[in-house]
Amino acid sequence: MDTAVDVLIAGAGPTGLALAVDLARRGVRALLVERQDRLSPGARGTGLQPRTLEVYDDLGVLPAVRAAGGPYPPMATWRDGRIAETFEMVERVAPTPHTPYANVLMVPQWRNAELLHARLAELGGSALLGTELTSFRQDADGVTAELTSLADGTVRTVRARYLVGADGGRGVVRRRLGVPMSGPDLEPGAALLADLRVDGLDRDHWHLFPQPDGGFVTLLPLAGTDTFQSITALSGGAPDTDPEAVRATLAAHTRLTAGQIREVLWTSVFRPRAGMAERFRDGRVFLAGDAAHIHSPAGGQGLNTSVQDAYNLGWKLGQVLRHGAPDALLDTYEAERLPVAAGILETSTRLHRTRSLRRGRDLHQLTLAYRDSPLTGEHRAGLAPDALRAGDRAPDAPCTGPDGTPFRLFDAFRGPHFTLLAFDGAEPPRPAPEWAAHVRTYRIGGPSPDLTDPDGHARRAYGENTLFLVRPDGYITTAATTPDPVTTALTGYFPTADASRAAA
Repeated sequence: MDTAVDVLIAGAGPTGLALAVDLARRGVRALLVERQDRLSPGARGTGLQPRTLEVYDDLGVLPAVRAAGGPYPPMATWRDGRIAETFEMVERVAPTPHTPYANVLMVPQWRNAELLHARLAELGGSALLGTELTSFRQDADGVTAELTSLADGTVRTVRARYLVGADGGRGVVRRRLGVPMSGPDLEPGAALLADLRVDGLDRDHWHLFPQPDGGFVTLLPLAGTDTFQSITALSGGAPDTDPEAVRATLAAHTRLTAGQIREVLWTSVFRPRAGMAERFRDGRVFLAGDAAHIHSPAGGQGLNTSVQDAYNLGWKLGQVLRHGAPDALLDTYEAERLPVAAGILETSTRLHRTRSLRRGRDLHQLTLAYRDSPLTGEHRAGLAPDALRAGDRAPDAPCTGPDGTPFRLFDAFRGPHFTLLAFDGAEPPRPAPEWAAHVRTYRIGGPSPDLTDPDGHARRAYGENTLFLVRPDGYITTAATTPDPVTTALTGYFPTADASRAAA
């Protein structure tokens, strides 16, 4: 095991795994440790929102995820031993040229983690399981951490430039930093989660069994498996997770018999909590995912927000560690992600309290933007109210190469580089040695195009005669009609050797 790394990541859930994947493809030496001796079991959070699918496209894991997942089926409400009504809980949306992944994809969380881990292995990385981060201290140059093997108690010391706590709401990193977490109070209660094999229940519906006391039982057929996820929320004391007790509970509150619950694979008790850390950065240490914010599962926002934390932080760590960008770039992680987490915490809490059963496109996270970020430079005047601006997500659009080969803008964005789109006559800046190999430029239209826009989808999304510099995480950092603002932005991300030494 390496004793000196660039980044130490505590927690191998989807957040830590996504960050490890992103760092691995950037050539950043990362060590990912996980207290449990295996990747976390349980279906848990099953919904991947469209923006997360775009992230997975870039990280190279989307084909496997789509093969493993599927759509949510209609919800069926049972009354008097039969299905009384069906409805679409999750709104179905038609894809467009600008949003090719338009719907939530159901993937059990254990499968999600497996696929991210497999992608990490493809890139030469791994997770050190059964290893707990037990203590750490930071100084001006990095973090010294102690890792304890849960198998034999062996303690190893690791030195890292940075530490990322992706170890959950009760993880050691935030607690040892002493960073407070606060948020709205949610109605107390406890729900029983279980992954099951069930006989005699159709897999064409998401089954809902309302209870007289206002509680409910749901059974969701998990895509790509032969199992169901059950959620049982009843009044009374703490749920019993013993398999026989689970069978008895489901038999008492659904149309199933105990014998139809063929196998209880996994159980857990969930108690709703909501809160957000006071800050996401403390010197050389960052908080991401549930370590930074915890949500009600209502709306399927928590896991998706967590993966996008990792995606935001990964490229910034890469710029600092591999390209000499100033450490201040890492301050923008909190500046950008904390307001997003706060807004999503408000949304998930509202859905939890209203008990709404409808999930629409407003939860897809495609409209989240960083217009107020210190990294955002909008250098055009007189824009229409609905115009694409710096700080917005960069939309997809189908284009063609000079030989007529289909080529999407998402194909241009895919990878750890910056992308410069030059529409029509807009002239890109002259490449500088510091960034020329790390910025891919595409002229769309104009006298010598790299791409053509035969159906006008790219221009409808972006406009004309403009330069758009797209960050590695798919957001527009600079929009201008002249090259100077783009040059200035790139110089900040890829400083000269003299500037890097001065910053250090």
